[in-house]
Amino acid sequence: MKESEYIPTIGLEIHAELKTETKMFCNSKNDPEEKEPNVNVCPVCMGHPGTLPSVNKEAVKHVLKVGLALGGELADFTEFDRKNYFYPDIPKGYQISQYKFPLVKGGKLGSVALTRIHLEEDTAKSTHDTGDYSLVDFNRAGVPLMELVTEPVIHSAEEAAAFGRELQLALRYLGVAYANMEKGEMRVEANISISKDPKKFGTKVEVKNLNSFRSVEKAIVYEVKRHIDLLEKGEAITQETRGFDETKGTTFSQRSKEDSHDYRYFPDPDIPKLYLSEIPEFRPEVLRKEIPEMPWQKRARYEKDFGVKSSDTELFVRQKKLADLFEGIAVSFKDDGAALQIASNYLTSDLVGLLKARNDLKGKGDVREELDFDTIKILPNDFAELVKLIRAGDISSRGAKDILKVMFEEGGEPKVIAKERDLIQKSDTGALEVIVKKIIANNEKVVVDYKAGKAAALQFLIGQGMKETKGSANPEVLRTIFKEILG
Repeated sequence: MKESEYIPTIGLEIHAELKTETKMFCNSKNDPEEKEPNVNVCPVCMGHPGTLPSVNKEAVKHVLKVGLALGGELADFTEFDRKNYFYPDIPKGYQISQYKFPLVKGGKLGSVALTRIHLEEDTAKSTHDTGDYSLVDFNRAGVPLMELVTEPVIHSAEEAAAFGRELQLALRYLGVAYANMEKGEMRVEANISISKDPKKFGTKVEVKNLNSFRSVEKAIVYEVKRHIDLLEKGEAITQETRGFDETKGTTFSQRSKEDSHDYRYFPDPDIPKLYLSEIPEFRPEVLRKEIPEMPWQKRARYEKDFGVKSSDTELFVRQKKLADLFEGIAVSFKDDGAALQIASNYLTSDLVGLLKARNDLKGKGDVREELDFDTIKILPNDFAELVKLIRAGDISSRGAKDILKVMFEEGGEPKVIAKERDLIQKSDTGALEVIVKKIIANNEKVVVDYKAGKAAALQFLIGQGMKETKGSANPEVLRTIFKEILG
């Protein structure tokens, strides 16, 4: 098998439930946290005969904002269509979606070109692990669902997962979706083919309902290898829809792949056609005012204004409240790149570490997506004061970590905490000279090594000084005194 000869081509279809008060075509509550089944329902979303849908204006606005933020072309004329297929979680026997006239065409996210972004209604939720029967919860039926389709321009599993993460960030920045994959609020479907000819596509296979970025990567890797194995054996690849078994890390066949004509799309006769230019709040110049700084813009600004490490910047981009704290601190250190990097280091390493430890104690495990910064009692000015103490050499690195822990758990001013806990470094040269002379007298062999040019010997002597002062001495002052006395 010569994997390097094959070029994978991947296109993604990503669904995200939109954050609105009500469902897409009725006034039933849109509540993703509802645990009681079949309470947020009404005759419209249950598909009762004689009911009429009414378009959720906020959902349309959400999709237009996404399209505008991603550089897409907003439609003027748009309509909703009936996508006909039967499944127990489709109460009407069809899904209201968009076919020929989506809300958004084109656009780009990173290096990935987009085909379209359209709006539809979600299905109900089926449960199949209750025995020899299935259960259907219709709370989700009719929830506004955005579908974004990429061009087939992705060529690796890593690139596909990275695209999904960036889109999730964009939706959260815009405030249009929670996009929590573990809750099914964002779902990825991957269309995968392989070919030896970069100008041709192979037979396409779709893997449905991937609910984590890890699953996206694993499913694509598995499918590419499966396709290669089949072709190397001289067997054909079947165009089909497959599922992904997260436990086994394998895909499995679900059904033959439908084409668009199988769904018998036609315009929904109960929903009026929309001319968006006639609706003032849907005009691009109005929508643009509601679009915040997007993740890629924030990265560029952090690189330009703060110059912190790229790994730190990425964490700030993904953790908005941590970024807000950093920017509050940065006000105290204009044009002081070294101080900003110290602040960044302690935030992204020590503070995040404390927060993860707290979450672990609560049984939450390793929180990767969103950390709970609401519980932090640290004020930006106090954190800036901590950085100033570090820069001045008034506290050691160990002392800074201890002070930060107190600030994290109890709040308070760093200088007060340092004094109360005897963490201010001693820089009194007179008192430290006495200690240095004592250490030199007790370590004659190390002194000989130092004078012979062994750099590690000096570090050992400084360590003895820190031990003698129980960590309260300023190590740089100790270094200076040792050098002066030892010549």
